[in-house]
Amino acid sequence: MNEANFLLPRLSTGNTSDPRDRITGVPGLRYRREGSNICLHRPGMPARIILTGFNPRWWERIANRFTTTYYDLLQHEPGWTPAERAAHAATATSPFEPASLFSPLLRRIRATAGTGPVNSTDAWSSIGGFRLETTGGPPCPDLIRLLGDGPTGLGWEVDHKRCTCLCDHTHADVGCSIDFREPSTGELVYYSNTKWCRTLDDRRRETIAEMNRAAFA
Repeated sequence: MNEANFLLPRLSTGNTSDPRDRITGVPGLRYRREGSNICLHRPGMPARIILTGFNPRWWERIANRFTTTYYDLLQHEPGWTPAERAAHAATATSPFEPASLFSPLLRRIRATAGTGPVNSTDAWSSIGGFRLETTGGPPCPDLIRLLGDGPTGLGWEVDHKRCTCLCDHTHADVGCSIDFREPSTGELVYYSNTKWCRTLDDRRRETIAEMNRAAFA
């Protein structure tokens, strides 16, 4: 439930002239519990996001902890605060990436998780493109079908690929990287799968186990 830390808005303690830096989190965002779900919404706006698949008490416990830690958490404000409106207005007028890049990817973000014990996905903008990093992502062919020409694909093209998925021989490097190109805009998405807590194949797994036994012998 670390998402609550990043999403729930609070006043920033930093001294800055940019209104976007005066709010930490998503300006105007509030939550309410609806049965076994958490509903995210903004006062006065019809859109809402329903979070499911976990005990809502986890979210509420984290949020309550934040309330005691950050006295300027804005969850209990019934409407938008002036600082939130200023931050939202500044964000709305700033340049942003095309919707064809971010929105479809976020709707498929769960597919970037593999079956291993450690799964985390980070996404951020950087100079010259957009970066997507997983700690235990799916096999490259599955992800390429999902974002490419599969039945739910986005039409993204593979510009460059370095794949070390499971196969019948060992590899020098751990991890995979794929450079995707969104054809309608030419934007690049640099994907990397670091494969935390996973090895490349059974033979490499045995080699690493032997190295560990030798190290602690």
